[in-house]
Amino acid sequence: MYIDLAVLVILLVLVIIFFKRFDSFVFCMAIIDIILRILFFVRQNIIVKGLEDVIDQFLPSSIPGLIDRYTKGVPNTILKWLFVLVMCVFLFYIIRIFIKKKKI
Repeated sequence: MYIDLAVLVILLVLVIIFFKRFDSFVFCMAIIDIILRILFFVRQNIIVKGLEDVIDQFLPSSIPGLIDRYTKGVPNTILKWLFVLVMCVFLFYIIRIFIKKKKI
């Protein structure tokens, strides 16, 4: 039942242990969320019965979907705002990388 939550927490802990940088944590969160959203899109638009069942059972639609699955009320709101803050930091990093790489 908590497989998706356990996998997410284990991945994030491993990133923190091995990379020991906040930006690695932010990029990992963004990568996981993007992968979940792509899988959910595939599930919605390509009808394969076995794949559909696996995605429904084990994978949430996104990290906010995972937050909604396991929390309610004030903790839900706090976790969603923390997720939004992490995504804002991710956007900052992406813009900074884009500006540094751009050489006209």
